[in-house]
Amino acid sequence: MDIRKIKKLIELMIESDLEAIEVKEGDQSIALTRRISKSVSEPQTISILPRTPNTSSTPSQGRVEASPMVGVFYAAPNPGEASFVKVGQKINVGDQIGIIEAMKIMNPVEATQSGVVAEVLAKNGEVVQFGQPLIRLQD
Repeated sequence: MDIRKIKKLIELMIESDLEAIEVKEGDQSIALTRRISKSVSEPQTISILPRTPNTSSTPSQGRVEASPMVGVFYAAPNPGEASFVKVGQKINVGDQIGIIEAMKIMNPVEATQSGVVAEVLAKNGEVVQFGQPLIRLQD
C-alpha cells in the first residue's frame, strides 16, 4: 500500500470524524487509530499502528498489558525457543513480553508496568486486536 493511499485514509478519517479504520487490500492491510483530544483548542493527532498499549485495572482481573496494535502475537523470539514471559516471572517496565507481526513487520511489545505475570492471556500465533489483553499482572 503506497503512502498516497495512507494519506487519503487519514484525510477520510478526519473528514468523517472516525476514530479507527482498518483496510485490507489483497494480502495487505493497515489499521489506523486516531486519538481525539478532549479540548477543541488542542490539535488532533493520528497514529499509525500505535505503540502505546491500553492498560486497565480491575479487582477481579488485576492489571493487564494490552496489545498496542492489530496483528499476530508471538510469545517467543523464534519457533521452539523459550517464551519472553512465564507465569510467576517478575517483569519490569521496558521488558519485552512478546512480538506482534503487523504488515509483515515484527514489532516488539514491551511492558508498560512492572509486576509478576499471573497469566498469559494471548496464545502464540493468535491474531490480537488493539487493546486486547496479552498478560495479566499482579503486584
